[in-house]
Amino acid sequence: MNLIEKAKQEAESLVQRACRAAAEDGALPCGATLSGIVEIPKDTANGDYAANHAMAAAKQLRAAPRKIAETLAAHMALAGSLFDSVEVAGPGFLNFRLGSRWYAAVLENIAAEGADYGRTDDLKGQKIMVEFVSANPTGPMHMGNARGGVLGDALSEVLSRAGADVWREFYVNDAGNQIEKFAASIEARYTQLLRGEAAAEVPEDGYHGEDIRALAQGFRDTEGDGWLDKPQAERRAEMARYGLSQNLPKMKSDLQRYGIEYDEWFLESGLHSSGFVAQTVERLGELGYTYEKDGAVWLATSRILAEKERAAGKTPEAIEKLGLKDDVLRRANGFYTYFAADIAYHRSKLEQRGFDRAINIWGADHHGHVARLKGALDALGLDGERRLDIVLMQLVRLVRDGEVVRMSKRTGKAISLSDLLDEIPVDAARWFFNARAETQMDFDLGLAVRQDSENPVYYVQYAHARICSVLRTLAADGMTVPAPEDVDFSRLTHEREIALIKQLSLLPEEIRLAARDYNPSRIGAYVTELSARFHRFYTDCRIKGEDQATACARLFLADCTRQVIENSLSILGVSAPERM
Repeated sequence: MNLIEKAKQEAESLVQRACRAAAEDGALPCGATLSGIVEIPKDTANGDYAANHAMAAAKQLRAAPRKIAETLAAHMALAGSLFDSVEVAGPGFLNFRLGSRWYAAVLENIAAEGADYGRTDDLKGQKIMVEFVSANPTGPMHMGNARGGVLGDALSEVLSRAGADVWREFYVNDAGNQIEKFAASIEARYTQLLRGEAAAEVPEDGYHGEDIRALAQGFRDTEGDGWLDKPQAERRAEMARYGLSQNLPKMKSDLQRYGIEYDEWFLESGLHSSGFVAQTVERLGELGYTYEKDGAVWLATSRILAEKERAAGKTPEAIEKLGLKDDVLRRANGFYTYFAADIAYHRSKLEQRGFDRAINIWGADHHGHVARLKGALDALGLDGERRLDIVLMQLVRLVRDGEVVRMSKRTGKAISLSDLLDEIPVDAARWFFNARAETQMDFDLGLAVRQDSENPVYYVQYAHARICSVLRTLAADGMTVPAPEDVDFSRLTHEREIALIKQLSLLPEEIRLAARDYNPSRIGAYVTELSARFHRFYTDCRIKGEDQATACARLFLADCTRQVIENSLSILGVSAPERM
């Protein structure tokens, strides 16, 4: 239950009922209606919620806003509500102050919902696919994949807790030009193993890493020395198959180690073998959006995007400056391009498999691809502008002691996801990569392994472990967490207690906003502040040694905090240790 939103709705209802009551006794004109906004003010010293209805109605009611506000306050029936008082402030604000009933409801709600606390039904009924990482299966995963993995996984969890039916997917680019280069690179290394280094060169635009040498050696050990006598097409197809058979399980194991599981690893090759790519290109042709030139089939991308720009009010001159270009869908040699496959893949998401929305986590270097893909989906009648969302993430730099780190100490090569997880805990990696996608980030390897309050993940985990320690110590003395009906919530009046409960109440709202904005980093910031408020509460509000009623209420509050920290960390895929 979102008690933040519930209180906001109740304040709105109280204002409207006060308006009707004032109209009934003649204090306001009969039939008067009010519209306004109820919000949480930045400074809550004078109230927890503020309503501006009196000011919004001043012109209609032909009265001073403050006078209207005073009339409404005088007719406000707060008995049985979540509020203790309402006051008139400034030019006519109505300031509501939350009462003990609301604070008790927050804690009772946490206790009742437990691990489900924070879930909402805002996105109930929506079927959403989140596609993330989707790295070419031609080599080790790098830092961009590491960041995209966390952003995609945490966003998926946020959307799920906001009520959506979420599907996690990895799109495997196991066809097309990059796989051809991959096979040609293995072939060159295989040839060198048999005939010497001078016998073949790895294509300049191929793959030159040591992992390709290892694949070539593995292929030779497994398949033997006779493949240079076979047709090149057959040889390369088998080498690509072998390379993928080695790389894909490694990618899966690295991501599982990272705490990421997918609902499906979707193969691009399946789109081609099923004829879905060809069918999609044909469909675009039937709709009048393709043409042939130089033996190739082209998508009229420039016309599609120009039509959208005109509909948005852009002038012909402005559209001309965009330099829009068309795209090849099928080359003169009969092979379909990656873009054609990508259009077919997203058609599969939205049309064939029926997802209401598709969300992709992409590197910022894919920015130019966004409009083209959405335009193609619009041309297919799939409303790509609304149903496809692209989250573009910026680059990551690894730093240690203020210096940029590019090479692994262990391997002497560019740092891969596997290298990173050999050096720092998975919890730290997931925490730090869960930063706002649109910001370039510096990942501080030294900070990630520090065990002090400067390391935010340690700070939050320590708060959880500290509460667990308190619970164990008190349980050893015979004092356990009471049932809600045995708690006198009126004892929780200290400013540290009130501040802590208010922060606890925010988790459902933070999940709602994180889902709305595609920004799971909100949860990390939220639980960091929650941990800070708990530490301040623990310093100023003793449990042991207090009278029974106060001790029980504070113990209950501490246990609720433990639960909410655990829930928050689980959204990020970070553990909540009981001992540290």
